[in-house]
Amino acid sequence: MEITELTVHELQEKLKKQEITITEIVGAYAKRIEEKEPEVQSFVTTLIEEAKKQAKEIEEKVKSGEITSDFAGIPIGIKDNLCTKGVRTTCSSRMLENFVAPYDATVVEKLNQENMIDLGKLNMDEFAMGGSTEYSYFKKTKNPWNLSKVPGGSSGGSAAAVAAGLVPWALGSDTGGSIRQPASFCGVVGLKPTYGLVSRYGLVAFASSLDQVGPITKDVRDSAMLLNLIAGHDEKDTTSAKREKIDYTKCLTQDIKGLKIGVPKEFFGEGINPEVKASLEKAIETYRLLGAEIREFSLDIANYSLAAYYIIACAEASSNLGRFDGIRYGYRTPEFSDLKELYKKSRSEGFGPEVKRRIMLGTYVLSSGYYDAYYKKAQQVRTLVMNEFNQGYNQFDVILTPTSPTVAFTIGSKSNNPLEMYLSDICTVSVNVAGLPAISIPCGVDKEGMPIGMQLIGNKFQEETILKAAYAYEQQVNFREQYKPQFKS
Repeated sequence: MEITELTVHELQEKLKKQEITITEIVGAYAKRIEEKEPEVQSFVTTLIEEAKKQAKEIEEKVKSGEITSDFAGIPIGIKDNLCTKGVRTTCSSRMLENFVAPYDATVVEKLNQENMIDLGKLNMDEFAMGGSTEYSYFKKTKNPWNLSKVPGGSSGGSAAAVAAGLVPWALGSDTGGSIRQPASFCGVVGLKPTYGLVSRYGLVAFASSLDQVGPITKDVRDSAMLLNLIAGHDEKDTTSAKREKIDYTKCLTQDIKGLKIGVPKEFFGEGINPEVKASLEKAIETYRLLGAEIREFSLDIANYSLAAYYIIACAEASSNLGRFDGIRYGYRTPEFSDLKELYKKSRSEGFGPEVKRRIMLGTYVLSSGYYDAYYKKAQQVRTLVMNEFNQGYNQFDVILTPTSPTVAFTIGSKSNNPLEMYLSDICTVSVNVAGLPAISIPCGVDKEGMPIGMQLIGNKFQEETILKAAYAYEQQVNFREQYKPQFKS
């Protein structure tokens, strides 16, 4: 097996046995990026030469015993809305095209402490607003399974890079499904942790009460390992939860006998692709064979959580993006006659169409006379969504749904119809509204060979439960051994 096909835990095993070296690992990824990145277009900024230099330095320090971390020299890709000191952080926007972060995000700091190697910043929908990575200012990322399809979004660059073997794993961010949906479309594993488990310090904010950083990996064990590294309280993030440190790899066993899995019938009704439904039903049967207790129930939130999500997310985006005004940092229009024109032209030229659409919608729902009718009402609905999930967890350990009602769609097929694009988030947004953890794992392919994702949702801070359920299924079906990205056009 090629180095770039190995999971991180497989790379670690080979490093321990001295079958490969850190410089060989980084060299293999550099070569893979050179070969496949022109097709996939997943990076905004590559750091290949820096990574090679770092690999040599770390290798020497490991040999001398100066560095002892198990993750020393392991490469990673970082979504381009996480601040990286001395490296461009663009959020795939013209507004921040030349912004070089003066500090590291807390999660990046934690990776640096382990002496991991950043291969570059990964493409995304501008300011994380979108579900296809078509709204990037720089490029449209392609799906490695079929280059005419989208990789999903907004963490499409992260998911595509992992699927294509350009990075062994990556960090993404998830506001309404932006880790899980691209993971589903690209046939990889995407984990959205409980709100507050992972620090948001240094994550460029889209919607502060919904955003969460999480891993995109080749398998469930890698997800648990990366979560171990990034989870934990951070004094620089006031929403960060104080929790006892957990080793998430310890829950990875195949024994799930008696695990109670709830299947909400609303997520399997109208609008779901028949092949997606068939794959999910097959996965449910696999869980039955593994000894899990499966029962259908009603989770009547799909009808209103999507609307509540878009009101809350757009309102918070309008507020957060107010700082990009052409004055302090970011894009500034070259020609203006007064301050008002400076603001207007800088924001008009610096932001793309989807960001403008959400800012305008958010400003509207926060405006005098509409605040109570929309934003306040959406926050009340949010409480109902939380309550409904709580009732579900009185009966079940895990809730199982599709990650997306469809497989990856063709590039350009939905970008001119924003409402249709928003509806593709229907299976994922309620998780963010309620602040819950959820994981997407591949559970099959359709007749065209495109991956299908299954979502497992847990109660707050029950990452161990969903990781255990995901791992048991993954070990049973061996998706990675059966299917590989085709890079066909």
